[in-house]
Amino acid sequence: MIRFEQVSKTYPGGFTALKNLSFSINKGEMIFIAGHSGAGKSTILKLISGIVKPTKGKVWLNNQDLGRLNDNQLGYLRQHIGIVFQDHKLLFDRNVLQNVMLPLRITGYERKQAERRARVAIEKVGLSGRELADPVTLSGGEQQRLCIARAVVHQPGLLIADEPSANLDRAYALDIMELFKTFHEAGTTVMVAAHDETLMADYGHRIIRLQEGRLYA
Repeated sequence: MIRFEQVSKTYPGGFTALKNLSFSINKGEMIFIAGHSGAGKSTILKLISGIVKPTKGKVWLNNQDLGRLNDNQLGYLRQHIGIVFQDHKLLFDRNVLQNVMLPLRITGYERKQAERRARVAIEKVGLSGRELADPVTLSGGEQQRLCIARAVVHQPGLLIADEPSANLDRAYALDIMELFKTFHEAGTTVMVAAHDETLMADYGHRIIRLQEGRLYA
């Protein structure tokens, strides 16, 4: 489903985040990306979602070379990817239901259909009864669940998350990881980037480890 071929990424200013990475991920896998802050975890997820393009090498998703796609093609591609950002990117002038409905409304769903699907996603992440709540009134763990509901409301084939357990206590962090496990068990390909490997240890899934932009065992 995903293939990196000798991928390097250098940002403006000269910082090289990734150096000659090659790996592949099969459809239906659950994969963890581990590494210290600045190791390149977020850059991998940005490359897969087409937010940035590689400086060298190729990134393939579903047999498409992402570096060759135009903005319209990338926009269509992202409709099939659920993204949980590290900084939440919630809209605090809208309630829980409106936040989850937004991706569907943007892509043309009529209001009643969008609301119906949003309520299902909200239930799946354990926020039933909080549909009309303002995001600012939610706990950190609940805000993260809201982000996940928004990411999965369009039933993506690929779900990627950047440090979803950051700033959460261990109990909340484990709850969030269990939530990703349930989506994986339902057939979604899941990629989770995190610096805390102890959260990954009990799941038995493959871990891609990074150190200063390179793979290490």
